[in-house]
Amino acid sequence: MKKEKKSTFLLLLLLFSSTSILITNISSFTSVYADENQTETKNQIPEAAKGPVIPSKGYLVEEIRDGLFWITDGAYNTMFLVTDEGVVAVDAPPTIGKNYLKAISEVTDKPITHVIYSHAHIDHIGAAGMFPKNAVIIAQEETAEEFQRAKTISTNASMVPPIPTETFSNNYTLQIGNQTLQLDYYGNNHLPGNIFIYAPNQKVLMLVDVIFPGWAPFPYLATAKDVAGFIKAHDIALNNYDFNTFVGGHLTRLGTINDVIVQREFVSDLERAAAQANQHVSFGEIAKQVGGGQQQPFIFSLAKRADAVSESCANNMLPKWENRLGGAQQFMSAHCYTMAQAERIDLTVHALLQNSTFLYK
Repeated sequence: MKKEKKSTFLLLLLLFSSTSILITNISSFTSVYADENQTETKNQIPEAAKGPVIPSKGYLVEEIRDGLFWITDGAYNTMFLVTDEGVVAVDAPPTIGKNYLKAISEVTDKPITHVIYSHAHIDHIGAAGMFPKNAVIIAQEETAEEFQRAKTISTNASMVPPIPTETFSNNYTLQIGNQTLQLDYYGNNHLPGNIFIYAPNQKVLMLVDVIFPGWAPFPYLATAKDVAGFIKAHDIALNNYDFNTFVGGHLTRLGTINDVIVQREFVSDLERAAAQANQHVSFGEIAKQVGGGQQQPFIFSLAKRADAVSESCANNMLPKWENRLGGAQQFMSAHCYTMAQAERIDLTVHALLQNSTFLYK
């Protein structure tokens, strides 16, 4: 038992250490522009990536409109809705933690009655244990299944955030007084269970870990579990919702419909650049460079070709995007690797490639 507890502790320590390192890097990266006397470097933040200054208290909370607020610490962001009966909180990023409760208390003294999980990743919902025990927790079925699975295998079930109390398959409408949130699931994208959260009265759409206003996605298309679903999610956002404001869950600012259009353009360019690299980088030529004949393990040639494809794709993408989206230069090779490999082996992505021209209805 002591060994299991020690293993659990070490795992949690590693997890939170990794998260802290990521957030520290992001915070450092996003604050580069704050020094007016800095020297111009290749890491200069594009204007489109710059967001509001975070106050010294460690978070910013603002009303978007009509009782819908957003909160950010500069690395993560989310939103909450004030209704006649109480507050609906979306997600619970650990980096914001109890500052989330402070932010809510700044604008209302009403209790938190409902919590919505966007998806099951703990960097977005890991602090949900701070919410009232009687709050209704809503999530898509696959998110709830992941919670149950985590609780089953955990040696310390108390470390798993509260399990959803209400679930849905495809659609769920939360109506409280004159406030409405519409929850929709169209299938896997970033992660199974990742939902679209829409506030029709405020014309605000939230979709986490897919679209990053002013920035390139995090590496490997934000570790998308389904690349085809990730691509499709952009079109669903643009074609299925009437919104003016977009909440993406990360980084420096709120977005607009134009930010979604820009990232769809980025993804479309990435599809084409990866396809061209896959077509032009010959496995046979790479194998000759590696040498060793039949004695040379296949994996060496495969790895060298993957690097060459990623480099070719990145060289194609960067002239257009490195000064347009934050993080494009740092993350481009990872995006190229993910897209190129998906196009090479994923049947659905390969089919999407046949119609990769960017269209917005």
